[in-house]
Amino acid sequence: MAPVRIVTDSACDLPKALLEEHRIEVVPLTIRFGTDEFTDGVDLSTAEFWKRCASSARLPETAAPSPGAFQAAFERLAGEGADGVVAVTLSSELSATYQSAVLGAEAVKDAIEVRVVDSRTVTAAEGLLALEAATLAESGASAADVASHTAVRVADADLVGTIDTMDHLVKSGRLSGAKALFGSMLSVKPILTVRDGLVVEGGRQRTRARALEHLATRTEAAAPFDWLAVGGGDADDLGIVVERLKGIDTAHPMIVTEIGPVVGTHAGPGIVGVCWLTRSPS
Repeated sequence: MAPVRIVTDSACDLPKALLEEHRIEVVPLTIRFGTDEFTDGVDLSTAEFWKRCASSARLPETAAPSPGAFQAAFERLAGEGADGVVAVTLSSELSATYQSAVLGAEAVKDAIEVRVVDSRTVTAAEGLLALEAATLAESGASAADVASHTAVRVADADLVGTIDTMDHLVKSGRLSGAKALFGSMLSVKPILTVRDGLVVEGGRQRTRARALEHLATRTEAAAPFDWLAVGGGDADDLGIVVERLKGIDTAHPMIVTEIGPVVGTHAGPGIVGVCWLTRSPS
């Protein structure tokens, strides 16, 4: 029996080596700088994205993959002999990606079983759900069992992050209540998290150093973990958080990753985030 395969989207922010190791298929979102359009991770690397952000007068925008892009991925995996597919997408409250995956699954229902799970989160918190789904699939679990397990684990996924500028979040409309808070936040470093599928304010710190310390403290309070990832986007102080969290109680080694164009579009340069899946009781 061929294993169930996992599909996610390019907001997952997992390192390429991990994606390849676990044969996780990534459906990319689209990034636009004005009239210039790029496919995330295909003709626009993370390094190129941050370089463009620094030189562009206009903020980038993102667009969800089409249902056809998911359909093509599902059909490709069916052609490779997969018994089923589980797709783990970024929060349906933040993007139309989940709906595209559902429509893509409907289009291939006569060819292969596809289950779609809304991660209700983003960046590596989404990625860790996909990674755990992949490890379960590798053990021989069915698509139904992998999807059911992953849907339950959504409640155990969390993230905390900080950014250097509010411009991207405010102008993109991705931060709930951001406009009302914008004026008072100019002199502070906001702490961000995800609640009910939306990016929300999770606190404020007076300096960047205090913000990074807060990320580490929040993470330590949430341990133990099954999975933990620390990521940064154009952030030269990411290593401070990585070093602080060495030795934390996590079943799998801590993942250090880059935050890519999808999240970077809305968060801006200097974002640092910590994502985790808390220890499963089973």
